[in-house]
Amino acid sequence: MNNTKKHILIVDDDMDYLAQLELQLKSMGFEVRTAQGEKEAEESIADSAPDLAIIDLMMEKKDSGFILSYKMKKKYPHLPIIIASAVTAETGLNFSLDTEADKKWIHADKFLEKGIRKDQLEREINKLLKL
Repeated sequence: MNNTKKHILIVDDDMDYLAQLELQLKSMGFEVRTAQGEKEAEESIADSAPDLAIIDLMMEKKDSGFILSYKMKKKYPHLPIIIASAVTAETGLNFSLDTEADKKWIHADKFLEKGIRKDQLEREINKLLKL
């Protein structure tokens, strides 16, 4: 598997989660950029797109992840985006990307609950990157 040149952007306001995920992705052989919120992420993608983005849903605002995902897809329509969130555990709201209608308003390719196992995350990333 040749994913050494694949760049992943992680966006989360939880420094501990950001660091943990960065270590996991680097151990899988990916190049990693991090951003601590919507504004920093927008600056990070201003000139070039990552190969994949993993975005938290609730950051500065409760819908920051949706807004950022929308902006990223508008700028880079083919950018695979994973929204990783604890929103269901925190609010009881369920989100899915099972239908085209869901994908259309959420503007992401995969929704994962935080606490995902490393092997499962790697599988999902590899599917989206077609590795």
